[in-house]
Amino acid sequence: MKTLLLNPPSFEKFDGGAGARWPARREIASYWYPVWLAYPAGLIKESRLVDAPPHGISPEQTIDIAQDFEFLVLFTSKVGFKNDVKLAELIKERNPSIKIAFVGPPVSIKPEDALNASPAIDFVARREFDYTVTEFAQGMELDKIDGVSFRRDGKIVHNPDRPPIQDLDSLPFITDIYRRDLDPTKYNIPFLKHPYISFYTSRGCPARCIYCLWPHTFTGHPWRTRGSENVVAEVKHVLEIFPEVKEIFFDDDTWAWGKQRVLDLCSHLKKLNFTWSCNSRVHADYDMLKAMKEAGCRLLVVGFESGVQEVLDNMKKGITLEQSLTFMKNCRELGLTVHGDFMIGLPGETRDTIRRTIEFAKRLDPETIQVSVAHPFPGTEFYKYLETNGYLTDDDMVDELGHQLPNFEYPWLNRQEIVDAVEHFYGTYYFRPKIIYRIVRRAIFDSDERSRLYKEARDYLSLRARRKKFTGGHVFDKGQ
Repeated sequence: MKTLLLNPPSFEKFDGGAGARWPARREIASYWYPVWLAYPAGLIKESRLVDAPPHGISPEQTIDIAQDFEFLVLFTSKVGFKNDVKLAELIKERNPSIKIAFVGPPVSIKPEDALNASPAIDFVARREFDYTVTEFAQGMELDKIDGVSFRRDGKIVHNPDRPPIQDLDSLPFITDIYRRDLDPTKYNIPFLKHPYISFYTSRGCPARCIYCLWPHTFTGHPWRTRGSENVVAEVKHVLEIFPEVKEIFFDDDTWAWGKQRVLDLCSHLKKLNFTWSCNSRVHADYDMLKAMKEAGCRLLVVGFESGVQEVLDNMKKGITLEQSLTFMKNCRELGLTVHGDFMIGLPGETRDTIRRTIEFAKRLDPETIQVSVAHPFPGTEFYKYLETNGYLTDDDMVDELGHQLPNFEYPWLNRQEIVDAVEHFYGTYYFRPKIIYRIVRRAIFDSDERSRLYKEARDYLSLRARRKKFTGGHVFDKGQ
């Protein structure tokens, strides 16, 4: 069956759910690769992967493309779902015989809601859908496919869950699909070298953070890994078919998890002499970090989240402030760059904890940071906490352009204060002489970086103005 796998167009510069753990339009335009769609694209013989957002493909162009296909797999998100349903209906209107499956976290958690949203959706493939949609594309009847929900005789049928894939080495190299269908120059992450390539070496995350979308709704917590030889083979393949790429990013939920695996992988990777980065937790010790550096690791993306131990405990982060400080000390000593992630609005957050987190971030002093509103996605423990306590509001999770907005507030911390705290965090952190010097230094010695920094600054200042309008001029400072 001729199959189109689609990360749909939505808001302008919006990174949807097919590669982004937190689907939203970021402060600076950022695009992750649509990894989840690339696997079935590699399994299905007659397939095409369309990643509309980074390639600037409009809804009208998407409808034109889809009229030549028999089967559409659309990766949706909580944020983009309404737009995705409208698009599916327009595609079905143009091509009535096409079968449409929705995949992704929101439809995995609430398949009935998805199917009831529109008759244009023929079925939902719950959780990991690699083989689910492949079996349908190969002609298998829906009632024989595990992991699907569909309508039959006016009722919704839920087939048994499909077990998570254990043998990840049996899956194809998705980087072949990138080369076939995608343009690497369209993918930009501010803290990564450009252009970059990303893929996974494992699935699932053993950590229990209450807010994390994929382990709660999509991949689960059990940690499943690819063999070192399999990972090395794909790295070699990438270096051969993407000579223009400057960095590989291992986008596992947490790449540096099991110490022995890290040491084993690094012993293989160091022979290849290439630059790479990955996601990490602060429990990675000196030996792990040293092995990673020696194997070519440049940068680590680390979720510090808060500078208050009580808030970290409330979110079940499983780390201590002291671990974060030690981690940063080790990274500085080894020459590893760190991009630090922080979050505003998790249980126990107050104006005081926000101030303390900002001061802690300055003490850690990662090269770059990202500050996010804590989004409560349905299916996560954070969502249940807010729902149980009556803290959810009727607001959307994003504004009309796809930027993050809180759809919750506390009696002691309202929505405007949460948004303004994000802006205050950025301003307080970046408008320091040492940080300004870092940025200017990069711009002076690298013309490509200079052009990129200019564009990023323009994007950010535009969003900053919008947020100030939302907060009504409210100022988050120590005097309030």
